[in-house]
Amino acid sequence: MGAGREDHLFPAVQALLAEAGATAGELTGVVCGAGPGSFTSLRIAASLAKGLVDGTSVPLFAVSSLLLAAADAREVLPAGPAVVHADALRGERYVLDVSFDADGCVRPQSALQRMTLEQLEHHAAGSPRLAVLSSPTPDRETRIVSPSSANLPHVAASAWSGAVSLDRWEPEYGRLAEAQVKWEASHGAPLPSHVVP
Repeated sequence: MGAGREDHLFPAVQALLAEAGATAGELTGVVCGAGPGSFTSLRIAASLAKGLVDGTSVPLFAVSSLLLAAADAREVLPAGPAVVHADALRGERYVLDVSFDADGCVRPQSALQRMTLEQLEHHAAGSPRLAVLSSPTPDRETRIVSPSSANLPHVAASAWSGAVSLDRWEPEYGRLAEAQVKWEASHGAPLPSHVVP
């Protein structure tokens, strides 16, 4: 998606509702991937989710995209710790330490981090590593995983079950947008924000 490109996301949501034999008015809540990831993609997804929530007066729930991806490995990994990571650009990876319960439920064990591949090798030594699909990865990865809404029942409810504030919630981008980095570098100051705390 982007300027001048055809919108596929909203029609996909409409098709999903039609396939389920439901209407937007029958929704009881909306779940949105919370990142980390592409600034533009996350903004588009969050805007669509917020629009659905605003139009239907249902709660909005945000869940880490890395947790949704980690849950993809629930049937092949034993209970215990693992490290899930994804491409963060600029030679870095987004990294989240997770743990799997005996029933395969995944929960976060750390805050989101950014590190180089070399740092990741040291950080994840001895733990299974889960690389998010389509990310460039070292040859020794344990599993390639992909975030999917179908994995939501396997993410610990404590990591996503509280509704977020529609007017305050923003996805976790993991880093500043490239345009903001360039603006701040050229102006020697932080980009002014019009968000009221």
